[in-house]
Amino acid sequence: MNQESFRRRASVVLGLIFSLFFLWLGFRGLELSELFDTLGDIEFAWVLIAIPVYFVAIYILTWRWYFLARPVKDVHPNRLWPIVVIGYMANNLLPFRLGEVLRAYVVRRHHGIPIAPTLTTILIERVFDGLAMLAFIFAALFFVDFEEPRLRNVILVTTPLFFGALLVFFWLAAKPERARRIYTPMVNTVLPVRLRAPLLDIANQLMGGLAALRSWRALLLVILFTLWSWTVEASTYWIVMQAFDFGVSFYVLLLVVGFGNLATILPSTAGYIGTFHAVAILTLVAFEVDRTVAASYAIVMHATLWGPITLAGFLYFLQQGLRWRDIDTAQEVVHEAEDSNTTTRQDITESEAIV
Repeated sequence: MNQESFRRRASVVLGLIFSLFFLWLGFRGLELSELFDTLGDIEFAWVLIAIPVYFVAIYILTWRWYFLARPVKDVHPNRLWPIVVIGYMANNLLPFRLGEVLRAYVVRRHHGIPIAPTLTTILIERVFDGLAMLAFIFAALFFVDFEEPRLRNVILVTTPLFFGALLVFFWLAAKPERARRIYTPMVNTVLPVRLRAPLLDIANQLMGGLAALRSWRALLLVILFTLWSWTVEASTYWIVMQAFDFGVSFYVLLLVVGFGNLATILPSTAGYIGTFHAVAILTLVAFEVDRTVAASYAIVMHATLWGPITLAGFLYFLQQGLRWRDIDTAQEVVHEAEDSNTTTRQDITESEAIV
């Protein structure tokens, strides 16, 4: 077994362990009969209303990706939309956040955008998503008291992580020539001659993905569309809540959104099973929602965010002329593009957010 195969298998096992632990943490002590009774009593019409609202949120995120990728190549958001949905489908069904790998592959295959800058734009997306989640959490904490220590620790860990990543991106975007003067001699000193030119080409392409951060207009649009999209998605949490016999303020739901998505940084199975559920349950229980009701809400909310987008992504997958073997091809192509830049790949994997 080679090192890459061992790492992947270890990641699957670790993700499964984390998912099982969080499922136990969220659902321990609950009576399944009561859980099923609660699920049977909900008004599913509200769920049907929430589904198209969620798709609107994803479409807004497609525009954000357009603003980030436009300096590399101008592809209209309507043409990027199926690729984004395919990425969500793959993330929901496959381990290792392969949806982002597949997205980079498909956008190159259909629109000729190179792999490296695409991966940079995706990593920037994940950083802005993390910052949006922190913004939701901090905004909510101005209006509600929240004393769940296990989740408050999430703030302490993720705040420096995402703000630090953003500062690095801004520095690289503002000082590209200085960055090149730093990494070029390092590459030329450390690596064999035959690897220097390919690695420098990859590094320069990765830097190209930061171009949007040099424009205040583009940056403002990225920020606005990030907040707009996540606010629309947060509204789906409120709509789904109407299907249940409980009510909390919108600020509490912002905490559910924020913590639920930050929890996807942790290893888990495909579709973030367990991590999302446990965090949603812990947050709602902290505001005196019955645990059985909170667990039912977490199940339905996750299904709302998981099922329809996965089905749509599968249909787009076929419509785009893709086959399952293309997923393996995507991994091979991206791996070749990243062979000399392992750090970037790991950062993308660790920074991916749900839903």
